[in-house]
Amino acid sequence: MQRHVVVAVTGASGMVYAVRLVEVLCAAGCNVHLSISANAVAVLKQELGLTLDLDRFSPAMLGLGPQPGPVRYHHHADFMAPIASGSFLTGGMVICPCSLGTLSAIVHGTTTNLIHRAAEVHLKERRKLILVPRETPLSLIQLDNLRRAAEAGAVILPAMPAFYHGARTIQDLVDFVVARICDQLGVPNELIRRWGTEPTP
Repeated sequence: MQRHVVVAVTGASGMVYAVRLVEVLCAAGCNVHLSISANAVAVLKQELGLTLDLDRFSPAMLGLGPQPGPVRYHHHADFMAPIASGSFLTGGMVICPCSLGTLSAIVHGTTTNLIHRAAEVHLKERRKLILVPRETPLSLIQLDNLRRAAEAGAVILPAMPAFYHGARTIQDLVDFVVARICDQLGVPNELIRRWGTEPTP
């Protein structure tokens, strides 16, 4: 049976991680349920030159071709989407990148869009919720919100690539973060060389 995985993209820097994550999850055969915030549209345009119409969205707008696993899109204002209910079973949710405004909404329970609601559902159902913030430096308020999210059960997985795996390109650094997200979801991947293993000749 294919796994349902929720991926939410919000208005923080690091859109390259989001696009690569969706690509990898699809290639692994996951059913990706994708939601994109209004603020993410501007950042996608700024960072990747992608123009999205959230009212007429298609995966091709992210440069995604046909994939083994389908992408099902849910508008951020659609509270009737299946991911808004705990009765819809998923293998986890990732917010990548996770804006610190989104983080604040989640930890304070101020649900104003589908992304906030889906995150709330994953916390209350004790399912995996992975938050991928990409911000520096961090204020005390933001650090406290991250702590509160972790105490509520979320996994805090900052977009902090490592270099021990023989990274040579930006793609290597992106794949490191995406690999760690996939590890948390239990999605097998060979995106990086693991610690303690020998480099591939």
